[in-house]
Amino acid sequence: MADNQSLELLVQALKRLPGVGVKSAQRMAFHLLQHDRAGALQLAQALQQATESVRHCALCHTFTEGEICGTCADPRRDRGLLCVVETPADQAALERTGAYKGLYFVLMGKLSPLDGVGPRDIGLQKLFDRVDALADGEPEVREVILATNFTAEGETTAHVISQGLKQRGIAVTRLARGVPVGSELEYVDLGTIAHALVDRR
Repeated sequence: MADNQSLELLVQALKRLPGVGVKSAQRMAFHLLQHDRAGALQLAQALQQATESVRHCALCHTFTEGEICGTCADPRRDRGLLCVVETPADQAALERTGAYKGLYFVLMGKLSPLDGVGPRDIGLQKLFDRVDALADGEPEVREVILATNFTAEGETTAHVISQGLKQRGIAVTRLARGVPVGSELEYVDLGTIAHALVDRR
């Protein structure tokens, strides 16, 4: 496609999306240009507006258009509970349950030494500073809930955070692992069953 430099640039840009390879990117580009040019312009404008106006919340590090996100600004949230998640998508998943009424801290990643991602890259010091903050002379946060993913990197991240919080006298808990609701044991993987037995209550 030497004579279609703009099309090639579009394909390369679409390829940056997670899970999108060359063929999928080409299919998307061809569809937008052939069938939905108005949609392509709308997508371009939405991306430009988002990149210009969306930033990180000064308190929890999630995405917001203001200095402080709506969750952190909500006076009805329990300020003594702080749930640590890897991404804004994880935060949104927890919010959809309607079961959690505390605040969040979004790491925007996880520790991954093989990929060169260390504690400074995911803002662990900012998390510790948030936990150390005082309200009326007392620590505002009384419990930190570690809700990182149950991958090797997520477990490592949870362990490092837990170790960093131990000497601060704050309760540190981890999301429970277990058998999914509505599932049958014979179809559940052995690792999940083993963790469910260990974490039984």
